[in-house]
Amino acid sequence: MELIDGLRWFIALAETEQVTAASEMLRISQPTLSRRLARLERDLGVELFDRHGRRLELNDRGRVLLEHARRASAELSAAQREIAAFDSPDRGTVRLSFLHSFGTWLIPRVLRAYREQRPRVTFTLYQDAAQALVDRVVDGRDDLAFVSPRPRTPLVRWAPITHQRLALAVPTGHHLGAASSLDLAAAADDSFIVMHEDYGMRRIFDELCAEAGFVPNVVFESSELATIGGLVSASLGVAVMPWQEPHAWPDGVTLVPLRGAGRDIGLVWASGRALPAAAERFLKFTTDSQPDEAGETTPPEVTEV
Repeated sequence: MELIDGLRWFIALAETEQVTAASEMLRISQPTLSRRLARLERDLGVELFDRHGRRLELNDRGRVLLEHARRASAELSAAQREIAAFDSPDRGTVRLSFLHSFGTWLIPRVLRAYREQRPRVTFTLYQDAAQALVDRVVDGRDDLAFVSPRPRTPLVRWAPITHQRLALAVPTGHHLGAASSLDLAAAADDSFIVMHEDYGMRRIFDELCAEAGFVPNVVFESSELATIGGLVSASLGVAVMPWQEPHAWPDGVTLVPLRGAGRDIGLVWASGRALPAAAERFLKFTTDSQPDEAGETTPPEVTEV
């Protein structure tokens, strides 16, 4: 506060170039203001004003300080507003990260619903692989992250939001494409296109293959589900993909639901660290109101992971 106050009185004095006018504006005595100016000039080792009797005239050194003081004052005022916003859930900023694949459906739906109620809350958004998102939350770079599957670390807490079915994506005309549903083992002899390591869908894929009792023949790895969809449409292999609206995938891809296969989607936040008020309110709203794929809302279970 002393720094902000010091900048404020110097700016007032520099702009008025009159101790009397500046002291009245700042509501401090003229002797106090004069002492502060003398102390500032002594600390800097230069005079900031040329004296003409009782009149002050800002000199070149003073103009340099005034330019920087104005910028510093503006930055400090902005910092004060941001800090105050931490305690205001109706304003503030939520630092939110999520998987790339959530950016076309889940995130727009959630943010639209939330901002209809609290339009003054702002968001900073970041996208990456599941493990990278968990690391950002643990490190304090983000408040919350939408990830899947549930992380295996005690460093974050987990609240399930929804459950998404999974399907086998095959090229149009593939012999499995006509099935109404199937077990993943039916594709054991096919070539697979998968996500890179550290991506949530890769972990899910590896677990599904292990449960189905086969080692997949992986021919391509990618960091984007959209790229995988394109490779499938080019008949370069098959893939395990989230079940979404047909328009989410390119032409030439057929999705066949996988029996008993799905992924839980949830929010994570750091264990043992309080969330800012805006992020806490967003977490409560999201966990209280998000429906599953069938449109049914179920109470969330918040757990340590």
